[in-house]
Amino acid sequence: MTNVAIIQFPGSNTERETFMACHRVGLNPVEFLWNQPVDKLSDFDGYIIVGGFSYEDRSRAGVIAALDPILDQIKIESELGKPVLGICNGAQILVESGLVPGLNKNKIGLALTDNKRIREGQVVGVGYYNTWANLQMTAEPNSCAFTRHIKKGASFNIPLAHGEGRFVAPELLLEEIITNEQTIFRYCNDDGLIIDEFPTNPNGSIFNLAAVCNTSGNVMAMMPHPERSKNGDPIFSSMLEFIELGNPINNNSLNFDTALIDIDNYNKNDNVEWIVEMIINDNEAVSVQNALIQKGHDVIISRHTHWEIDIDQKKSATLSKIDKSGELYNSNKEFISKVKVASNTASYLVRQHDDIFGRAKLESLKDKFEIKEISNIKHGVIWNITVNSGNFDSTINTILDTNILFNPLSYECYRIR
Repeated sequence: MTNVAIIQFPGSNTERETFMACHRVGLNPVEFLWNQPVDKLSDFDGYIIVGGFSYEDRSRAGVIAALDPILDQIKIESELGKPVLGICNGAQILVESGLVPGLNKNKIGLALTDNKRIREGQVVGVGYYNTWANLQMTAEPNSCAFTRHIKKGASFNIPLAHGEGRFVAPELLLEEIITNEQTIFRYCNDDGLIIDEFPTNPNGSIFNLAAVCNTSGNVMAMMPHPERSKNGDPIFSSMLEFIELGNPINNNSLNFDTALIDIDNYNKNDNVEWIVEMIINDNEAVSVQNALIQKGHDVIISRHTHWEIDIDQKKSATLSKIDKSGELYNSNKEFISKVKVASNTASYLVRQHDDIFGRAKLESLKDKFEIKEISNIKHGVIWNITVNSGNFDSTINTILDTNILFNPLSYECYRIR
């Protein structure tokens, strides 16, 4: 019997469909929760990290789960050649853990960030998107544990449902993973044509990427949901064959090396700055704090929403209109505050490279509320790290290295002094 652990975190929600897909092809799925003894993972032949919203996507999708101790053991099992499939949120976890694409020491090489639907060069939609997508297999069948029963060039139709499924990668790394045939599935249209435009590319992924594997071919991060349709069964039957053949991994490698994180100081300009603090308990900050405490850091984490508002004229009256709109903060549970300065606290402003949320708020304020005096809005999050014990600089640098606050491929970060 081929036993596969179905890995679930708080917020996972597609385990039932995954169980059904495994049963259809002869795999024996076994529920495995994030808080079970991790040494029990070695009893399994393979692993599937299911979709959903682990830890409610706090900080960003997949990153809290990626720092969980269970991932350390999955990395060990993957190095033995065992197959690991991450679907949707599971894919986000694999990318945030560095298991995909397989850089040296599991460094972060990819990002899965907010959807951006593009047609004729214009953004026609953002946010969560649910549809059926066509995928084309663009690698040789034996290049990946999950494609042995699919012909190169074949396409099939499966469901897609996510809000942060846009693959982002440095151009030089993308060239390497293409050469290695790690770009397993790409979005195509009904005729099998790969067109980098919505609706063929449903989320704006670079190179129309829908799934990427690691250098050994035994770990794959896939955003669409093969478990939700019998059309995806060859992925699971390929996994079974890979296990039965003794995990025949590839010997590819990647020469790409990520650059050191360069964090500039935040220089406030003449624009209006709103720093929004929550009255109620901030569960997102609590989740980040708990993850860091689990990693051995004695810290307190707090978080503020940051708005930078560029107003052309009538600044005071315009700010009053924005305030009354309720678009930038909810006065029932939030208030405008200031960054708290302390000798044992470091504060960082994090913004997406593509500020989709800021753009959406700008459009809403101008079109829905008819506040035409606004020329631009930037959205960000301020993370405050208070170090209770230990070396301050060392602790801060170690925390930044976890990437828990931001993925450097899809975010920019500034130190607030």
